[in-house]
Amino acid sequence: MTIADPHTDISTIGATVASVRATYKSGLTRPLQWRKQQLEQMIKMLEENEPAFQEALRIDLGKPAVEGFITDIAFVIGEIKLMLKNLKKWNSPQRVPSPLVTQPAKSRLIPEPLGVVLVIAPWNYPIQLLLVPAASAIAAGNAVVMKPSEVSAATSAVLGRLIPQYMDTTAVVNIEGGVAETTALLEQQFDHIFYTGNGTVGRIVMTAAAKHLTPVTLELGGKSPVIIDNTANIKVAARRIAWGKWLNAGQTCVAPDYVMVNNTVRESFLKELQEAITSFYGNDPRQSESYGRIVTTRHFDRLRSLMNGGKAIIGGDVVADDRYIAPTVLTDVDLNSQLMSEEIFGPLLPVIGVDSLDTAIDYVNDHSHPLALYVFSENKNNVERVLGSTTAGGVTVNGTLMHLTSPHLPFGGVGESGMGAYHGKAGVRLFQHMKPVLARGTKLDPSLAYPPYTERKAKLFRKVL
Repeated sequence: MTIADPHTDISTIGATVASVRATYKSGLTRPLQWRKQQLEQMIKMLEENEPAFQEALRIDLGKPAVEGFITDIAFVIGEIKLMLKNLKKWNSPQRVPSPLVTQPAKSRLIPEPLGVVLVIAPWNYPIQLLLVPAASAIAAGNAVVMKPSEVSAATSAVLGRLIPQYMDTTAVVNIEGGVAETTALLEQQFDHIFYTGNGTVGRIVMTAAAKHLTPVTLELGGKSPVIIDNTANIKVAARRIAWGKWLNAGQTCVAPDYVMVNNTVRESFLKELQEAITSFYGNDPRQSESYGRIVTTRHFDRLRSLMNGGKAIIGGDVVADDRYIAPTVLTDVDLNSQLMSEEIFGPLLPVIGVDSLDTAIDYVNDHSHPLALYVFSENKNNVERVLGSTTAGGVTVNGTLMHLTSPHLPFGGVGESGMGAYHGKAGVRLFQHMKPVLARGTKLDPSLAYPPYTERKAKLFRKVL
């Protein structure tokens, strides 16, 4: 089934953003009751229309219903419920100490919204990666302009139909379309831009934002490595890596991109990896209802060409008209190939044997900081060596992807894998300015603080400051 690309009339985009800004300036979005109502409506939209969302995810990504529920629906609802539970607390002023020199005084930090936020979402988790940052911005008191990905056209169409039915369209709007519509949006002035996607477009977003000195959050990606030492529980490692890699057919920004495994356990790891794949998806993953598809023919062709960078010892099957690429494990990997220089973002897993932990650490450090890093080891000292010697946006030890699921762990990149972090309280704070306020009393006003600066005052200042 083909879905016609949904588009918003470009000529209306400027006026729409201006109208949303006027709504924000009116103060509509500041009361906690309005924020609460909008967040509850977002949950209601997801719950009442789950079948429509599931069908759209199936059309766009061949996504299994259970997977769609967990990653794109339940995830969003869980985040919003946490925001609702803490809405008053996270938006209340915070008392902070006042230094002696300011006395008599009281100091506090007042959370205030930034204004109008633009959220540009990708296609791989098209509901989660649009609505979680949008909900965070709403919880913080902002007005929001959302831009879903045109690549996941079916999901974009459902969002475009339902958002106006459930949300306050004077302050929360959805713009559909592709490059032209996104370009028109980026010409407008926003108070914060949140972009999830690749580094190439991330640079375009930053360039556009710079014209208005607009702060940006970039959730990008990169090659997230897995390090397995000779003490690891290989069976558990293989299952957890297989799950994290082939979820959404590998189209996950924090999916394991490549594995560096100690040579002493390499063969047993490959054996357990094969068993995990068969256990998850059967002897023919194409027939499995638990395995997805590549989003477009263009992405399919790119992934098929990347396979030339190694030897497929597991999988390797491709069916172009079904956009199917089997869960594929590659060895004899050319470290100078595109397979190892580009983010894979698909179901290909290069496995590279190494003789020592230091070799793996050095390889990771010789490349851009990844969005995620995974280390499998039963040796606490080895785990600490990896943590202390590498830099990554986030880490899961003896697992994959799971750090992303905790609303108490800010999620984001570092260096070329992104800037800024969100989820839970961090997501709300991302879209706020913590305004510092110091209020002084007037009953005491010692002359010591004022000129003339005598020698006695100078000596006193040196003691107390």
